[in-house]
Amino acid sequence: MRVSAFVDGFNLYHALDDTGSHHLKWVDLRRLCQAFAPTPDHELGPVYYFSAFATWRPEAYRRHKAFVLALAEVGVTTVMGKFKEKDRNCWNCKARWKDHEEKETDVNIALYLLRDAYQDGFDRALIVSGDSDLAPAVRMVRDLFPQKEVRIIAPYGRGYSMDLVNAAGGVTEARRMKLIHLERSLLAAEVRGADGSIVAVRPAKYEPPTRLSR
Repeated sequence: MRVSAFVDGFNLYHALDDTGSHHLKWVDLRRLCQAFAPTPDHELGPVYYFSAFATWRPEAYRRHKAFVLALAEVGVTTVMGKFKEKDRNCWNCKARWKDHEEKETDVNIALYLLRDAYQDGFDRALIVSGDSDLAPAVRMVRDLFPQKEVRIIAPYGRGYSMDLVNAAGGVTEARRMKLIHLERSLLAAEVRGADGSIVAVRPAKYEPPTRLSR
């Protein structure tokens, strides 16, 4: 079975951030997805990572760039959206401030999912997300290509979006990401290229604890 994976970067990031275990964010997404498409019965093809750079936050931006470089080296395709600056205000205290709203990620996931379905790029799609906004795209793939499967992977620490799960065909098409999946998929402290040069270095914030539950 040919499998493609579509990873909702911010949905996964915020799920991991809520656990307080920041080392889990330095994860090899291809290896992680391989746990849900085990060989020899499955062949994991493209793994897409959808996100956007928070350029106004220098430290977070630096960590994110290092992560994207590391993902490229392990064969993950990054698709970047953008943030849009937005005016916010408080009606009670009359305060005003600038905020940022992430744009394009949901649309990009939907477009890539539908494109690859039309091009017969997969037999099963893994959607790593708990965002119900993706349900219409999943339903369309299932309606137009009933022979294709869509499986929902709930990020670690989060429950299922039942709208998303139902769009995929019900609970038989849903799996939960576990701590062991992540800890077995962590990137090396130094990610090296084919020539041996260092491509990306794990940020200090993502240093793992001494012992992991392997």
